[in-house]
Amino acid sequence: MYVRVHDHERTTQSGGPRWRVLLGRRDGTTANITAANNLPSPFDNLTTLQQKFGAVGLDDTDLVALSGAHTFGRVQCQFVTARLYNFSGTNRPDPTLDGGYRALLVQRCPAGGDGTALNDLEPTTPDGFDNNYYANIEARRGFLQSDQELLSTPGAPTAAIVDRFAGSQKAFFKSFARSMINMGNIAPLTGAQGEIRRDCRRVVNGS
Repeated sequence: MYVRVHDHERTTQSGGPRWRVLLGRRDGTTANITAANNLPSPFDNLTTLQQKFGAVGLDDTDLVALSGAHTFGRVQCQFVTARLYNFSGTNRPDPTLDGGYRALLVQRCPAGGDGTALNDLEPTTPDGFDNNYYANIEARRGFLQSDQELLSTPGAPTAAIVDRFAGSQKAFFKSFARSMINMGNIAPLTGAQGEIRRDCRRVVNGS
């Protein structure tokens, strides 16, 4: 989890906020399967999401703001199938999912269908960076379980933040920019750790 310049460019080109990208962060030279397995999952409940974000120094506002990146992008059917047909092993749909939106998703992601078929993460303005993601969550139209958890979990401390961002795109943009910087500052490599490379896909002098 760290800021890359192209993340900033993609956001601003789609109508999102600008922020100052801090320079000097080094690239790692090894993979960490433990850390990778602990990344937030689209199936995580709110408590798990809070624990994962808190473990790297990010708070509830960071969690809600960074989840707002789901305001655009595509996601495969396999990540919503359980919500449509067998939520939490009940053989029933997720009760927090709006009925009309579920009917639409059932058409696009039929039971036993192609799990790799793509859908818009945010159905209202899928190619624009705005606060409609939060308005859709309030309408129970969050595509991923982890999206809807931010509002629909009973007593969720994140619900008020969702409400604030749904009501003010300016507030969302300001928090998103700050949270991207916070995320970019997670456990930076210093001194002789890591390296600086032109091609992020290849370790210097590596294959």
